[in-house]
Amino acid sequence: MPTPEERARENIDRMLIHAGWILQDRNQMNLSAGSGVAIREFPLKTGEADYLLFVDSKAVGVIEAKPEGTTLRGVSEQTAGYITGLPPEIPHLNLPLPFAYESTGIETLFRDERDPEPRSRLVFSFHQPKTLQEWAQQPQTLRARLKNLPPLITKGLWKAQVEAIANLEQSMANNKTRALIQMATGSGKTYTTVTSLYRLIKFSGIKRALFLVDRNNLGRQTLREFQNYITPDDGRKFSELYNVRRLSTNYLDLSNQVVITTIQRLYSMLKGEPEFDTQNEEGSLFDSAAYTFQQEPMPVVYNPTIPPETFDVIITDECHRSIYNLWRQVLEYFDAFIIGLTATPSKQTFGFFDENLVMEYPRLRAVADGVNVDGHVYRIRTRITQEGSHVDAGFYVDKRNKLTREVRWKKLEDDLDYNPNELDRQVVSKSQIRTIVRTFKDNLFSEIFPGREVVPKILVFAKDDSHAEDIVQIIREEFGKGNEFCKKITYRTTGASPEDLINDFRNSYNPRIAVSVDMITTGTDIRPLEILLFMRAVKSRTYFEQMVGRGTRVINATDLQGVTPDATRKDHFVIIDAVGVVEQEKIDTQTMERKRSLSFAKLLEQVALGIHDEDTLTTLAGRMARLERELTPLDKQKIFSMLTVTAKSAGSERWVINNPPATLGELCHRLLDVYDPDIAIESAQAASGKEKPGQQELTKAHEQLLWEATQVLVEGPKLRNLLANIHQRNEQIVDTVSRDEVIQAGFDDQSARLTIESFKEFIQHNKDEIAALRLLYNQPYGLRDLTFRQIQELSERIQQPPTCLTTEALWRAYAQLEKDKVHGAGARRVLTDLVSLVRHTLQLEDELVPFPYKVRQRYKEWLRAQAKAGTTFTEEQRWWLDRIAERIGVNLKIGMEDFEYGEFFEEGGRIMASRVFGNNLLGLLNDINKVLIK
Repeated sequence: MPTPEERARENIDRMLIHAGWILQDRNQMNLSAGSGVAIREFPLKTGEADYLLFVDSKAVGVIEAKPEGTTLRGVSEQTAGYITGLPPEIPHLNLPLPFAYESTGIETLFRDERDPEPRSRLVFSFHQPKTLQEWAQQPQTLRARLKNLPPLITKGLWKAQVEAIANLEQSMANNKTRALIQMATGSGKTYTTVTSLYRLIKFSGIKRALFLVDRNNLGRQTLREFQNYITPDDGRKFSELYNVRRLSTNYLDLSNQVVITTIQRLYSMLKGEPEFDTQNEEGSLFDSAAYTFQQEPMPVVYNPTIPPETFDVIITDECHRSIYNLWRQVLEYFDAFIIGLTATPSKQTFGFFDENLVMEYPRLRAVADGVNVDGHVYRIRTRITQEGSHVDAGFYVDKRNKLTREVRWKKLEDDLDYNPNELDRQVVSKSQIRTIVRTFKDNLFSEIFPGREVVPKILVFAKDDSHAEDIVQIIREEFGKGNEFCKKITYRTTGASPEDLINDFRNSYNPRIAVSVDMITTGTDIRPLEILLFMRAVKSRTYFEQMVGRGTRVINATDLQGVTPDATRKDHFVIIDAVGVVEQEKIDTQTMERKRSLSFAKLLEQVALGIHDEDTLTTLAGRMARLERELTPLDKQKIFSMLTVTAKSAGSERWVINNPPATLGELCHRLLDVYDPDIAIESAQAASGKEKPGQQELTKAHEQLLWEATQVLVEGPKLRNLLANIHQRNEQIVDTVSRDEVIQAGFDDQSARLTIESFKEFIQHNKDEIAALRLLYNQPYGLRDLTFRQIQELSERIQQPPTCLTTEALWRAYAQLEKDKVHGAGARRVLTDLVSLVRHTLQLEDELVPFPYKVRQRYKEWLRAQAKAGTTFTEEQRWWLDRIAERIGVNLKIGMEDFEYGEFFEEGGRIMASRVFGNNLLGLLNDINKVLIK
């Protein structure tokens, strides 16, 4: 058996050969044998280097080999001695030698001594000779160039985008190889990245960047961003200056500076597959139509045509999805800066990116900055949604085949009781769906979007394809519309491609309503969307935030009216919560569900085939845990009997003895135990009698746990078929007897209360610090000393974390809780409305009235008083006075300098105003300012 050192040398030799190096012993040295030659055991002034690397007959670096299991961080000093110990007469490119490796054949560290702060980093394998030659000829390393980027041109960028780019570039200049950008959906993550990549390519000279997307339609969307991006300093488009390619084949053209692809295709390319079916890229990594493996996926191995140094920078969009398990291997294969983009990072996301969060821009901040629009929750509660229902025996119900949708009529022999969790899975209540849709329709133009007549763009989230079918049918019936009005957009949609349907939904008048399961949950940009109707529960926090993000996008009024003619603007969107999804407790991904794309039957088949990796067993355990909650007493009895029989025939009676209740839950726990290190240690301790079992005992314990957990499935086709059949349950009961009823329909008061309470706390904590609040406390004359700049300062302060409030959000909250006291709820808010909000919150004013409206009323009173006193105004003077009052309403005051702007300036400015009012102008302005601002 080879020693650890011999195994390390074998692996290192193999890695060097794969990377294109010619291996030679010193006594067989021939530096002309190829471009890259690695000489073993080469004597230097400071000792013998395990490998001395030559490129084009010149020494460029060394490799220090260590036995497997050696920790390498302490070896760098030894390597440092070798790179300075080359005899000067030996041909070389630089001294000291620039490139230093330490390797055990399992783990390899690399550093470039020319970096500003040389730091060893993990690499998948050794770099190719041509790569080291190219790097050695560069006057500065990439990490040195990153420290000298020119100032950012900020024109056309939002403040958050400027901050994200600056922070990212600083992170890369500090040689942090992983960085996470968290920016709310719709806040311009892709545009930010394109801007950053343009600077990195032009000014730091990165050779090639990879942009990884979750699925194909996002790849097309990303490509359009690059093609439409106009460079701020050159004026030409990005794609006119640099080659950008979205991969549709497995060929990588190295002349492209930006490559866009899915991680699924990239994995296929690394495996050396000549082709990859584009259908595997249409679905998300975790959605039902995504890429599936027919056998256990092979780990990523070295590919000489796509070596680890192929890309300098990798952008991974929706990175909360792409950093786990197999896909993590794909990312870590490359020796590149990895930049993650997400709106909803999970705890594991932070871990993968070394907690290097270079930008945090949550949805609340985006709303406060006007980058996103705010969302309001409208709840619909029905009896069946909340409680389920009961149907007495003797009634006839429909039974529907979930696969063929064939319906037959059957008389209930026993009472039917079903709970909310069974809805649209085992039991369908069309009355429940109809009640929700009808309630929504009845309140759409009276409460949700009052005054409107055109149905807004609405996205409905359904549980599965069958549920979506029922919803589409009932929506069409209840709204009295045809097929074009409401369409299903799922992976099972035929006739038109899902992408064409999404484009129609985005850009055309019809469809008004789209029903989807998972096709439009993440990433897809539909700016005119104004309502999200949740008819399914969502347990994942990240997934829910992504779904909500579909509604947050801003859109200008012209584009919105192009698809929704009677919409004046999009200043908010509405979540119709028909299932209690908003208050439902949510968890962080990742969960036990690691292979969402595989069916339950396929998972059972994979285990039977001997595919026993952690992802497969963990996913299967999670599915079994869910299935157990749906089992009937008869199901449990069948599983108990079959599991007991199968365990005995497989020679695994110990499994049954150790776990007397032969249940699906026990099998689930066994599957989870297989990869639990604590369970393995306990098992090894019990089997060996050792307090600290060695690796051999631990391996044996793991193998025993694996056998005990999986053998009943491997040798139990009848058990697998039983579980698969129970899981499938092809028939649904369609409850045609129960009639649903509305329990509650209305906007969520709790959210409004929290908004107002937050504002009250802000005022209380800042009343002595912020000038506007100090003055507003000093009634009745404090308002006269208030300036527009002070109101601006107050507005900016409330928009900052942790409050993240806006005038619009506060006004809507009061309108929801105090309908009788709030005026102008549908009007466009102006900055001075903040004055009214503060005074109402401080209970200085009983009613909440838009500030310009109050000014208008006082202006009318002033005019009446002037007329009563015998003062009249000409038509020309009234024109000027009317606009002076409007100006005070939105600007708090007016001064002589204001006549040099806008309509005043167009009518002649200060000179004309003086001519119209004569010497009384200044006194008139002082008087009107005092009267209108009380």
